[in-house]
Amino acid sequence: MLAPRTALALVAVLTLAGCGESTSAQPKSSSAPPAEPCGSITIAVNPWVGYEANAAVIAYLAEKKLGCKVTKKEVDEQTAWQGLATGEVDVILENWGHEDLKQKYIDEQRVAVRVGSSGNKGVIGWYVPPWMKKTYPDITDYKQLNKYAQLFRTTESGDKGQVLDGDPSYVTNDESLVKNLNLNYKVVYAGSETTLIKAFRQAEEKKTPLIGYFFEPQWLHLDIELVKVDLPPHVPGCDVDTTKVTCDYPRYELDKIASKKFVDAGGPAYNLVKQFQWSNDEQNAVASFIAKYKMSPEEAAKRWVEANPDRVEDWLAKAKP
Repeated sequence: MLAPRTALALVAVLTLAGCGESTSAQPKSSSAPPAEPCGSITIAVNPWVGYEANAAVIAYLAEKKLGCKVTKKEVDEQTAWQGLATGEVDVILENWGHEDLKQKYIDEQRVAVRVGSSGNKGVIGWYVPPWMKKTYPDITDYKQLNKYAQLFRTTESGDKGQVLDGDPSYVTNDESLVKNLNLNYKVVYAGSETTLIKAFRQAEEKKTPLIGYFFEPQWLHLDIELVKVDLPPHVPGCDVDTTKVTCDYPRYELDKIASKKFVDAGGPAYNLVKQFQWSNDEQNAVASFIAKYKMSPEEAAKRWVEANPDRVEDWLAKAKP
């Protein structure tokens, strides 16, 4: 279960998002563009709003403070890695594991390079809305899930309980987990992060049963403390063969991956990407501006940048030659 967010973090989100004109402190004048031309950067944007928050802040700073030409390319995870090889993508800002792709594109083809941590800690798992944990205290024990399967039946799952997943392109072992743990459930795909969020929100508001794939960082945790189901603990190697997996997902140290050509060229844009690190709470704040408060990514980034001049100044100072 996600630890409760601090009141300070919540106030910061609501205050910044609620105001019409920004009254936050302006970034220091020393963040003016450096003399060296920045060139261009093409950022892969994978289909979840937390990633979009990363891309929004990097794009805003690269364009407004470093004078770069920025292109954002909306692609799924697999396609983004292919883009590193073809030259269509310069950087992936939030990579979730993908050791097989690292082996292929970094170690074997040598067209991509690890650029370090994004600072975010990734968690994937099965979650239920808080009301279900209160009503059925043992429902977060996977060994008890079969006795509750009838609660989760839908027209899509038939006589089985439904496990609601998100975008089919996401990292997921859920179909294997259902089969290998002998659970009387069927995985049904919501199709997008937005639909998954809506389902969890409605399940809590209307007190309807729901169990589904979810993850952290994710801004919805600021509003609803979803409760994680205890699947068998992850141990190294337990998910090497995804068809036989019987364990929970690992904890992820989310990292950044760039094309070797982009890294070798160096320059302010690459240096900014290299220096960029922030916390789950910081990402969630910007993501909530975009998804909950309906700001454009640029406006969301602008609000956060203006409210965090010291953090931004540190990245920019280290990005300059």
